[in-house]
Amino acid sequence: MTALIIVDVQNDFCPGGALAVPEGDAVVPVINRIAALFDVVVASRDWHPKDTAHFKKWPVHCVRETKGAAFHPSLDDGKIQKIFYKGTGSKDDGYSAFEATNSDLAEYLRKKSVTDVYVAGLATDYCVKATALDARGHGFNTFVIEDACRAVDGKKAAALAATEMTKQGISTMTSQKILRSTNP
Repeated sequence: MTALIIVDVQNDFCPGGALAVPEGDAVVPVINRIAALFDVVVASRDWHPKDTAHFKKWPVHCVRETKGAAFHPSLDDGKIQKIFYKGTGSKDDGYSAFEATNSDLAEYLRKKSVTDVYVAGLATDYCVKATALDARGHGFNTFVIEDACRAVDGKKAAALAATEMTKQGISTMTSQKILRSTNP
């Protein structure tokens, strides 16, 4: 079984948002195109309280129940089977989807018999990387879909994150490879 983890494709991380990732909205059509190819589709969502130590490091973003915390309006969230909320406390946390406080992501994936995890979303150099590293640490075969991700600090940061993930046994690929493998 395969799972797609959509990481933090939220308004505040897209152009015009409080902590916009350059071209962050460009991941949406890629994710929409490939989501139906996976057995399990889940998403993480930053869901910060108004007061958190996290905002000492980052601008205020993704405050729960705000427009900034909502998924990008073009994201086809109808394919998402479960949302994992992270960054819900007052400490500086919530980078990895596996840090969700509403449910245990690793347990959820195991109950669904998932062996292979594909990670897409925002941002490659922070939450995508943390999620992929944790997925690998939990024993899942882990893949990052490069064209379905963007980095806060640009292409150089994305390349450094990819190198770090590769060293930990995580594979990178494009959505085209996924599409070709399912369309003979």
